[in-house]
Amino acid sequence: MREHRVRSGTVELAVREREAEHRPAVVLIHGYPDTGAVWDEVAERLAARFRVITYDVRGAGGSTAPEDPLDYAVETLVGDLEAVLDAVAGSEPVHLVGHDWGSVQGWEAVTGDRLAGRIASFTSISGPARQHTADWVRGRARSGPRGLAEVARQARRSAYMPVFMAPRVGELAARVLPWTFERGFVLAEGAEPRPGHPAPTMRRDALNGLGLYRANMGRPRGDTGEGRTDVPVQIIVPTRDRYAGEGLLLSARGKATDLYVRRAPAGHWVARSRPDLVARWVTELVEHVERGGPPEEASPLARARAAARPGRDFGGRLAVVTGAGSGIGQATAYAFAAAGARVVVADIDEGAAKHTADEIGGHGGEAHVYRVDVADADGMERFAAYVRDIFGVPDVVVNNAGIGVAGTLLDTSEEDWARIRGVNLDGVYRGCRLFGRQMAERGEGGHLVNISSMAAFAPTAGMASYGATKAAVLQLGECLRVELEPLGIGVSVICPGVIDTPIMWHARYVGMDSGTAAELRESAARFFRRRAYPPERVALAVLRAVRENRPLVPVTPEAQAVRLLSRFAPGTSRNLARLGRLAGDRDRLRRARARAAADPERPDAGAADR
Repeated sequence: MREHRVRSGTVELAVREREAEHRPAVVLIHGYPDTGAVWDEVAERLAARFRVITYDVRGAGGSTAPEDPLDYAVETLVGDLEAVLDAVAGSEPVHLVGHDWGSVQGWEAVTGDRLAGRIASFTSISGPARQHTADWVRGRARSGPRGLAEVARQARRSAYMPVFMAPRVGELAARVLPWTFERGFVLAEGAEPRPGHPAPTMRRDALNGLGLYRANMGRPRGDTGEGRTDVPVQIIVPTRDRYAGEGLLLSARGKATDLYVRRAPAGHWVARSRPDLVARWVTELVEHVERGGPPEEASPLARARAAARPGRDFGGRLAVVTGAGSGIGQATAYAFAAAGARVVVADIDEGAAKHTADEIGGHGGEAHVYRVDVADADGMERFAAYVRDIFGVPDVVVNNAGIGVAGTLLDTSEEDWARIRGVNLDGVYRGCRLFGRQMAERGEGGHLVNISSMAAFAPTAGMASYGATKAAVLQLGECLRVELEPLGIGVSVICPGVIDTPIMWHARYVGMDSGTAAELRESAARFFRRRAYPPERVALAVLRAVRENRPLVPVTPEAQAVRLLSRFAPGTSRNLARLGRLAGDRDRLRRARARAAADPERPDAGAADR
């Protein structure tokens, strides 16, 4: 590694160069309150393929600070980058990577005219363009209550900015920052401090860097244009970033002609916690641009391009949905396809799955059919391997397949119990274990969605076996969420409520004759139809749970109410279950008497009176 001193105006910049001869140059720009050392792990990995240049921005690390504490305007910082390129990078265009304020500088470089033709590609991490930020805030604020709520959440994430901008208060915050930074780094980022980061000069750097906020925030930007660029841009979105939400970081959609989006299961300092991932993604973009051709259709970079399309929140992602031939599974498959995902439609009924896939294809989506019985352990192993080998590791898996068994537990046979447990619980376990392991090995995160039921926390007579499996699914999801969180894999449990789906028509009724079972099936189906809560609304809840990484989602009002009762008034839940049982007993008695009156010769005609 070679070190240089580069003058830019009144400051001197400390520049470090890891050189691989005759290779493209990659320039890494750090943010606040870091120095160029934050890139050490990424730079070491890139140096085997590229010429890597890092430098301490003005006022940080080995660089000098300007005499004017407000001499930190983004335009001035771009001038520093230009000085570094003139002194070290040579005449060939460089590939730029920026984090935090370094990314803000990078956006200024690729959207303005000053460095036109000198930037071959740009990878942005946790730092949106100023123009895009303003446009995003205005657009979301005008879009309605949800947009306003998203802006409010981002404002809460950015609450530190007014602190840094305030006189005296900002200086106080900067002085204590080294103490709070190092202690919070392990918990928040999952990375250990090491020599060089945090820098020994952090207190001075933090004080100097207040100029970044005071010179750029809340001040007129001048005529900076719309922030459009033809430079290939890759946005790495850390999904656990405490300071910038995904919506803000993706505000460049529609502004960059050649845009790629990657999601990293990490916090703000992803370059420290996941250097292998960052280096791999930077390498893929740089080599693609150097080759000068479009990415192969099935390549990770092609999927990253699909993820960048505006209005396609799941563009480029692969979703696997079991039980997708009808009901909630079918609606969920439709919803993911409409949001841009490629969908693997799995069901024990291959004809139903094919119908779902055909509907998706008819609306311009991409879907693939696979017949699988989730209760078959070997079949699930083959299914998971097939998905990985043919389509890649899925980003989202919805374990939806389920069956119903109604009747008392005393009448439930070993065969019935084994079947409902095999589908409702073991099928979810297998989906989580097999696909969760693939996600963990890939190292790019993912999301598991398990469909439980309101019955998981609502005791109901005649539903013991069904409720037991669904309660187990709920607890499995709660435990698994804690286990997989360090790997960046989210787990959500959905408890729909009373939904108008075909499940009641296919449910098995035990301990009763076929006539009684048919009457109960028809009665339950009529009730579900009258409730008229469509599975499409559950599908939207599933997508929202994945977007927001929500742990538990009771969907319908009754599911939400029963959830509250189970937590704060469990006795009331049991009393309601008793009332339901008594009402059911009276209904069965009425039906038995009606059958006896209709056919006095039936062998059980006197059973109702007895």
